[in-house]
Amino acid sequence: MTNVNKKDLLARMRAGENLSRTEQIWMVIQLAVPAILAQVSSVIMQYIDASMVGHLGAESSAAIGIVSSSTWLLDGVSASIGVGFYVQVAHRIGAGKDAEARSLVRHGLLTVLAVSAAFSMIAVLIHRQLPVWLGGAPEICGKASQYFLIFGLGMPAFNLEYTAGGMLQSSGNMKVPSILNIFMCALDVFYNMLFIFPTHTVLVFGRQLTVFGFGMDVAGAALGTAAAEFTCMILMLWFLLVRSEKLHLRREKTESSYCEEFAKAVRIAWPIGAENVLTGGAQVVSTRIVAPLGTIAIAANSFAVTAEALCYMPGYGISSAATTITGQTIGARRQDLTRRLAFLATAFGMLVMGGTGVLMYIFAPQIIGVITPVEEVRALAVSVLRIEAFAEPMFAASIVVSGVFRGSGDTLTSTVVNLICMWGIRLPLAAVLSRRIGLAGVWSAMCFELIICGAIFLFLLNRKTKRMTEKV
Repeated sequence: MTNVNKKDLLARMRAGENLSRTEQIWMVIQLAVPAILAQVSSVIMQYIDASMVGHLGAESSAAIGIVSSSTWLLDGVSASIGVGFYVQVAHRIGAGKDAEARSLVRHGLLTVLAVSAAFSMIAVLIHRQLPVWLGGAPEICGKASQYFLIFGLGMPAFNLEYTAGGMLQSSGNMKVPSILNIFMCALDVFYNMLFIFPTHTVLVFGRQLTVFGFGMDVAGAALGTAAAEFTCMILMLWFLLVRSEKLHLRREKTESSYCEEFAKAVRIAWPIGAENVLTGGAQVVSTRIVAPLGTIAIAANSFAVTAEALCYMPGYGISSAATTITGQTIGARRQDLTRRLAFLATAFGMLVMGGTGVLMYIFAPQIIGVITPVEEVRALAVSVLRIEAFAEPMFAASIVVSGVFRGSGDTLTSTVVNLICMWGIRLPLAAVLSRRIGLAGVWSAMCFELIICGAIFLFLLNRKTKRMTEKV
C-alpha cells in the first residue's frame, strides 16, 4: 500500500474505480500530512516572530498583540476570493477539464492581486488610528501602527502565495506548498534576525562573531515576515505556472468565461469573506475586551493565541485535504465516496488535535517560556492556554467539516454557524467573565463556545452527506 501514491488514488477515484477502506484512509493521510506541515510551518513563523519580539519586552509584545486580530481580519477577508477560484479548480480537475482549470488559475491570480491591493490601501489609510481605536496604551501605539503599516503593504504577496498554494493543493499537489512554507520559516528566522535586532556580537565555539542588524524592533518583525512571504510567493507561483503538470501556463483557447468564473468565485467566496469578517471582527472585539485588563494581559493573550495555533493548525491542514478530496469527488460525480472520506478526514482531525491538545496542556510552560522571559506574562499565558486544551477535539470537528463544506461549494453554512456561536455565545460570555476572573474568563468563554460549535458542525456534516448519498 505504501507504494500507491495519492496521485494514483485520485486518478482511480476520478475514473470511477472503487477504493478499499484502507486506500481511502491512505489517501486522506497522504493528502493531509503535507498540508499539516504547511499549516504548522506558518504558525512556527508566527511563533518565531513572537519569540524574538518577546525578548524585547512586554511593551513590544503588546504592540503586536493589540493589532494581531486586525491583521487576521484583513488577511482572511482579502484572501477569501482566492478560495472561490481554487475550489473551482478542484471541481474542474475532478471532472477532467484541465484546460478550464488553467483558465481559472490565470483569472484567479489576477483577481486576487487586484483585491489584495485594495485591502492593502485600506491598511495604509487606517494604520495610525487603529491601535488607538482598539484601546492601546500610548506607549505601544506607535510601534503597533508601524507593524500594521508594513503588514498592509505585504498583503498582496501573502494573498498570492496563499492562493497559488491552494491551487496546487486543489490539483492534488500537497508536497510543494508544504516544502515552500517550511522554507519560509527558515527565511523568517534569517530576515527577523537581520531586521529586528541591532548589530551585536555572539559567542560561537569560544569566538566572538559580529552579527549585522538594522535594530528595527517591532517594525523589523513585520518587515522580516513580509520579506519571507514575498520570496515564497515567487517560488510558489513558479511551481504553479511553470512546473505544475495540470496547471502550468499554456497558450490555448477555452470556452470558459471570466464573468462566469468570477461570478461563481464570488458566490463561493462571499460567505467565506463574511465569515472572516464575523470571526475576525469577533477577535477584534475580544481584543477590545482584553485591552482594559492591562499590558500584561494583552501580551499574555497574544502569546497564548500564537502558542495555541501550534495545536489547531494541523486541523487546518487536514481541512485543506478535505476540501481537495470533496471537490474532486464531487467534480468526478463520486458522491458515494464523499460521505465516507468526509467522516474519515474529520475523525483524523479530531484524533490529531486531541493529541496536540494533551501535549499543549502538559508542555504549556515550556511552549510559552520560549516566547517570553517575563514571569507575569508567562504565568498568565500558561494558565489560559491550559483552559483551551480541553476544546481542541471539537474545535477540530468544526475546522475539518468547514473544509468539507468548502469543497462542496457550500460556504454559507459555516458562516451562519460561526456567526451564531461567536457573536451569540463567545463574546457575550467573555464580556461577563472578563470582569469577574480576568483573562481566564475570556478563554473559558472561548473553550465553551468551541465545544458547542464543533457539536453543531458534526450534526450538519451527517445530515448534508447523508443527503448527497441519497441522491446517488
